Amino acid sequence: MIQKPVLQNIYTNVPPDIDDSGTSGDITVKEGENVTFTCSATGHPKPRILWRREDGGHLIVHGDSDEIQKVETFRGRTLKLARVDRRQMGAYLCIASNDVPPAVSKRITLHIPESFMQ
Repeated sequence: MIQKPVLQNIYTNVPPDIDDSGTSGDITVKEGENVTFTCSATGHPKPRILWRREDGGHLIVHGDSDEIQKVETFRGRTLKLARVDRRQMGAYLCIASNDVPPAVSKRITLHIPESFMQ
């Protein structure tokens, strides 16, 4: 009797890691413009992406039907900020987690130089 080899899939849990090549860096824009941040992460299971301001302030984002919402955190790979002003300047955190410690984050700074302010 010839035995066939048994193939098994082995899944290992891999903690999240931010992929810098698919993630925004610091951004400088004029006041009143819209801004889009992107964050890419690898790991197994697939990481979830959460955005928040480093200072704990609200995010002013475009919602699903393009309405503007004020939220504390935002879930998703792409964060769209609507008509930014000086109050929205500062550091934003892209946080990747997948229940395999540790969660990781990247700090992205939004700059609006005074010469660009209305």
